[in-house]
Amino acid sequence: VQLVESGGGLVQAGGSLRLACKASGLTFDDFTYGWFRQVLGKEREGLAAIRVTIQRTHYADRVKGRFTISSDHSVETVYLQMNNLEPEDTAVYYCAALNGGSWSPLYDFSYEFWGQGTQVTVSS
Repeated sequence: VQLVESGGGLVQAGGSLRLACKASGLTFDDFTYGWFRQVLGKEREGLAAIRVTIQRTHYADRVKGRFTISSDHSVETVYLQMNNLEPEDTAVYYCAALNGGSWSPLYDFSYEFWGQGTQVTVSS
């Protein structure tokens, strides 16, 4: 299984970015995918998750209304659209996958597979 994130970069506060997570080596629709982020020295934080087969989504309160998770079966990719970005959103963003569903899709211990991460920097 391989998860490859892309789309990170430098953006000004108030701007938008769309992260992509290309999955391979798995049956895409069978999995739940999550987006997490981590700032050096802090715990990894769950942001959003989607169970592809039923299109059920979950969001952390701090990103609800600003971030949107989605999936595209045709290209086996999960996206995280991030709007109205704030300097506090600066972090390394990770994509993760677990087979099936989870009662706790925003907790990193649920996930089996992880991408390498992509840096997002929001300037003030």
